Amino acid sequence: MRILILWASLDQPNLGVRALAVGTKALAQRVFPDAEIEIQGTGRGDAPMGIMRGRSLVKERVTGEHGLFDWLSSFDLVLDTRAGDSFADIYGFDRLKRMSLFPELAHRVGVPVVLTPQTIGPFTTRRATLLARRSLRQASLVASRDPRSAAFSAQLGRPVDVESTDVVFAIDHPAVERTRDVVLNVSGLLWGENPHVDAARYRADVTAVAKALQAEGRSVTLLSHVVHEDDAPGDNDRYPLAALREELGDVDVVIPSGPDALDEVRRAVGSARLVIGSRMHACLNALSMGTPAVPLAYSRKFAPLLAQLGWDHVVDLREDEVVPRTLAAVADPRLAEDAVTLRERADGMVGRFSQALGDMGASLR
Repeated sequence: MRILILWASLDQPNLGVRALAVGTKALAQRVFPDAEIEIQGTGRGDAPMGIMRGRSLVKERVTGEHGLFDWLSSFDLVLDTRAGDSFADIYGFDRLKRMSLFPELAHRVGVPVVLTPQTIGPFTTRRATLLARRSLRQASLVASRDPRSAAFSAQLGRPVDVESTDVVFAIDHPAVERTRDVVLNVSGLLWGENPHVDAARYRADVTAVAKALQAEGRSVTLLSHVVHEDDAPGDNDRYPLAALREELGDVDVVIPSGPDALDEVRRAVGSARLVIGSRMHACLNALSMGTPAVPLAYSRKFAPLLAQLGWDHVVDLREDEVVPRTLAAVADPRLAEDAVTLRERADGMVGRFSQALGDMGASLR
């Protein structure tokens, strides 16, 4: 059996996308232990050519120059992750259209497509809504990772087959010695001008939180979760580090790199007593390792996913008084106990998707 994992990557600077690849592969291997698995993201991958350009795909359909459609037809199943949160038009209609085309082509050549546990919606325009309906209709199995996504799917006429949770909880989570106190992930995306939050306020808030923790005698380690080769501005968590170290002193910094970067991140968060993070998967990696995490949320994808797992220790960067709310969350005596309960609940929800995938896949064996 051959399985293609779509829109994930093992070499992305964004370690959340790597977690999608590793978690989805772990799930696939759990259900289909003998399967041959390949992975293709938005850039380089296992495909014989890039798959994000519609014109190139149309040309390839006619010429067959690169053997893409022979390669695609060789699979028995496509697991479409949509990079976790890209089955929506929040990143623009063009990205939604590009990422919808290839799974549609898989459907046309007779390869079943599964929408793995992910955020579904929002779709704010008529054309995005129509495209989403078509993708949902063509999928052999649809899974959501939060109740709001399940509701979006139902509104579009295709109720999900299973409500699950993020695939990061399918990744192996060995015990790690607790050698760090507070691990703080600061987002380079939010540090500079961005469409999500007020950047100046964000910089002031996260710096104030870190200083307040230091004043309480706590040790702070900075963690990058989207890691480029340098500290250039933009969607790069290395970007804020120099400014933060000027404010906080010579604090420890974890900058994961290389093919084992995801493992390095998971060891780092697993070694902490607490993680505070603006990258959702920095927090999900922590929670999946059994470490309490306080997400500093900047979009709708955080709260419903975590609420379904019974985790209410979330700070909304867009609404709350961030500093006092974060410090209150850090001091909550329920954190450690709630983290244990969350891990148990997540295991059950991952199992739900595994069961649904196995039931669907029984007809493919």
